[in-house]
Amino acid sequence: MELLAYAVEFILHLDRHLDLFIRDYGTWAYVLLFLIIFAETGLVVTPFLPGDSLLFAAGAIAARGSLDVGLLALLLAVAAIVGDAVNYWIGHTLGDRLVGGKRIRLIKQEHLDRTHQFYERHGARTIILARFVPIVRTFAPFVAGLGRMTYRRFATYNVVGGITWIALFVLGGFFFGNLAVVQQHFGLVIIGIILISFVPMVLTIWQERSAARMR
Repeated sequence: MELLAYAVEFILHLDRHLDLFIRDYGTWAYVLLFLIIFAETGLVVTPFLPGDSLLFAAGAIAARGSLDVGLLALLLAVAAIVGDAVNYWIGHTLGDRLVGGKRIRLIKQEHLDRTHQFYERHGARTIILARFVPIVRTFAPFVAGLGRMTYRRFATYNVVGGITWIALFVLGGFFFGNLAVVQQHFGLVIIGIILISFVPMVLTIWQERSAARMR
């Protein structure tokens, strides 16, 4: 419970924690942010890492002058694109063992099921749309690799989705994160971002279940 409470507190006050890290370690903050975004998108076993909220907080801090917003957006776009590419190849080469192998089973079936529902609903565009949905974001490239999607087609959606995702949240934080009302209620804004990001997944699950009842 203490770990969960700390995790919640950390996410709700990402701006403060990032400020402290930048104060203590300076430009290493770029490395930290790069690694978190890469891991959240590139390692299928780390879907719990912050994504949208972290990008928004980083953009808000860049607006204060602590980080260069251009360099930040560039590095995180690279992290997101490379992360998805790595995740695709993990699914392509090791997917069967990670999902159903007797010796290795690291993937929760429910996460795969949710991602499959997204693919059924949106097709290959899931690679772009999933960028804005926690958990699905981590599993979409893995499932694409597992399903042997043509890499050239995957790469196109990956680049478009990665750049769009990073630009929207980093620039959103940069332009709006330091408004007085946002600063005063930063925790509530983060909660709002998290809740809104789950809406597409909830709607997809609801629509799939409604369609199943009508069959």
